[in-house]
Amino acid sequence: MKTFLIPSRRKTGFHIDVVPLIDVVFVILIFNIMSSTLTQQTGVDVDKPKAQSAGELNRQSILVAITRDGSIHVNERQIEAGGLQDVLQRLLASSATGEVVIVADRESNTGLLVGVMDACNLAGAKKISVAALSQ
Repeated sequence: MKTFLIPSRRKTGFHIDVVPLIDVVFVILIFNIMSSTLTQQTGVDVDKPKAQSAGELNRQSILVAITRDGSIHVNERQIEAGGLQDVLQRLLASSATGEVVIVADRESNTGLLVGVMDACNLAGAKKISVAALSQ
């Protein structure tokens, strides 16, 4: 008498292949990075005034922030008013556009704003703009 062995059925568990899922998430991440616009910020909290004629700023502009308490920041670094012209001269020497955008708080001192604009002129800025929110 011959005995026949019946192959046993293997019970396989539920299996999810995560490699295609990782590929899809990676493609979505790359798409979001490539399609997002990167904006330069001043690094300090400034409440900008509103203006109807406000336009877009150049991305290569040097940003100078004036806070409510009177501190001056250039590229996220606090600068004393006396050394602002020297810092701007160094930055403008390596700038392709020579533009400076002053981001002043609406509660900041107007005399300080004029002093910063004067330092920008003396440093050799080709164009000086004051940032505002569009209405």
